[in-house]
Amino acid sequence: MKQLWNSFKIAFSMYSKIPMPKSQWTKENMRYIMCFFPLIGAVIGGLTWLWGSWGMELVQSRLLYVILLVLIPVFVTGGIHLDGLLDTADALNSYQPRERKLEILKDSNAGAFAVITALVYFLLYLGVYSEMTVKSLPVICAGFVLSRAMGAFSIAAFPMAKNTGLAATFSDGAQKTCVKITSLCYAGIVILFMLWYEPVLGICVSTGAALEYWYYYKMSKKEFGGITGDLAGFHMQISELVIAVACVVGEILLRVL
Repeated sequence: MKQLWNSFKIAFSMYSKIPMPKSQWTKENMRYIMCFFPLIGAVIGGLTWLWGSWGMELVQSRLLYVILLVLIPVFVTGGIHLDGLLDTADALNSYQPRERKLEILKDSNAGAFAVITALVYFLLYLGVYSEMTVKSLPVICAGFVLSRAMGAFSIAAFPMAKNTGLAATFSDGAQKTCVKITSLCYAGIVILFMLWYEPVLGICVSTGAALEYWYYYKMSKKEFGGITGDLAGFHMQISELVIAVACVVGEILLRVL
């Protein structure tokens, strides 16, 4: 039980800015860290629900309301997954050999493509959220859990691009079967909730998330030889944007139908 509690604390300490009691980052304590990773998504979803439901009563500007909605995940996580998105953008657009791409992932300097990707990403997110209605809000909130459940599963199941780095450390130290089962349970519960809440939205989001996950796996294996922590962050950021786009598409279909 103590080991699970330590894994919980490390998960939140590493992947969020939420204050946690100190814990030793030993291999044993990090063994189940990915089992608790989707719970950070639950926190983001909860805050998104609160602001999405009540924010317009607190501010008069629709633009400010949407901007804060977009930034909630960044405030909670400190942008750790966004860093993975931008590093991956630089590596992919370098068109260098695999070894050089892996070096670019480790480079702390932001290249031109990272800056361009950040601008495009947030503009797209802002535009998509501007078109979304409150009806999609519960699905959007659940999507933060889904993206992390799928990310945790990839850490335990996908091949690693290298034997160093945080993703490799967590993969080696994890009880892989436990992480896989736990992640699938999170994902299954979320998808069932979406389908129960609104079948059209649930189908659109499930389809979009599945296509993004397929791309994530194929791209990582082809371009990098496997996944890294940065690539997992890339997946979560793209997955959440795809889920938001799928919700808007679902709302359009609901109006047509």
